[in-house]
Amino acid sequence: MRHGHSRANEQNLIISDPRAGLADYGLSVEGEAQLARLVDGWAWPAPTRLHHSDFLRTTQTATRVAARFGLSPCPEPRLRERHFGDFEARSADRYHEVWALDERDPTHRTHGVEPVIAVAERMRAVIEELERTYAGETILVVSHGDPLQILLTALEGRPLHRHRDRPPLLPASITPLGEAPVA
Repeated sequence: MRHGHSRANEQNLIISDPRAGLADYGLSVEGEAQLARLVDGWAWPAPTRLHHSDFLRTTQTATRVAARFGLSPCPEPRLRERHFGDFEARSADRYHEVWALDERDPTHRTHGVEPVIAVAERMRAVIEELERTYAGETILVVSHGDPLQILLTALEGRPLHRHRDRPPLLPASITPLGEAPVA
């Protein structure tokens, strides 16, 4: 799941540094409304566990979903936003510059950006660990758009430099992995 619409989305800012993202830039009013609708109309299997990025926007998202199912959300720093280096606190319009570089080289660190390959490794490690530890359970993972796009690309076995070929994940959207009947 991608977190709900955030204050960073509202202000069109890149907020990827934990120094800003852990304590600020939580859900916007729109994000709160998205989550209320999502929880009220839940159409997926009920999660038995919930793991989330420890950024404020994902923590708030996870907390709202967890309350619906009586779960205790577990923060997981490896699910954090991709670090966008020099683009921190700048216009979200700058993402396209990074994605153009990603397409040429998924290992690039230009402008201090976290490489696509590193994001894929840390995200995939979380999924593999959860699968080993909690086999047979329904786990909801709450993270951020770019890391989730990269993870889904990796899980599909597609080249990582093509992660922007996937349709963008909307705020408060859920992408099921695996086969599980709806509860």
